Amino acid sequence: MRNLTLTRRELLKAGATSATVAAVPAVALAQGGTAPAQPPVMSKVAFEVNGKTETLELDTRASLLDALREHLHLTGTKKGCDHGQCGACTVMVNGRRINACLTLAVMHDGDRITTIEGLGTPDKLHPMQAAFIKHDGYQCGYCTPGQICSAVAVLEEIKDGVPSLVSGTLTARPRVTAEEIRERMSGNLCRCGAYSNIIDAITDVAGSRA
Repeated sequence: MRNLTLTRRELLKAGATSATVAAVPAVALAQGGTAPAQPPVMSKVAFEVNGKTETLELDTRASLLDALREHLHLTGTKKGCDHGQCGACTVMVNGRRINACLTLAVMHDGDRITTIEGLGTPDKLHPMQAAFIKHDGYQCGYCTPGQICSAVAVLEEIKDGVPSLVSGTLTARPRVTAEEIRERMSGNLCRCGAYSNIIDAITDVAGSRA
């Protein structure tokens, strides 16, 4: 193979040509030359929501949060960050709390789901709802449904002996303390800062149970 020698000018020309060729597809896409959109993959899912069996046909990419809000119109569950960082979308699945924005609806076929609408009604409040009202555990109220769902699940976790990072050892039986509640509720943000009142509400309900 013979030696290849290029002048500086020829090298710059070759680089510019390569960059232009590489940019052509991107320019074409920007000018509307997009590939045809693929239709969504749909799937049927059936789950129990607040005691009622619901069957939906959903895009397999749909989150549980969107299924609840957009398809079942249960808008008490809020969409906050949509990244699992604020807890406003907290619901209970088979008795355990999860962030509904981080899980796909189709993953919960056959599951039992409880939203804030399933805990109580204006005429018959859940004890945790009543305690939040009694202790002013909210201000704007946007995060409150998630806070209440999480609080109900927190007391069940403690009752079932599920440890947290502040419970001591993995074998220690967790107790309802302000420190324990703060740790377990740390994934639910209240931008209004009603944290102390929320702890009072949860402690009140825990005391009533005891």
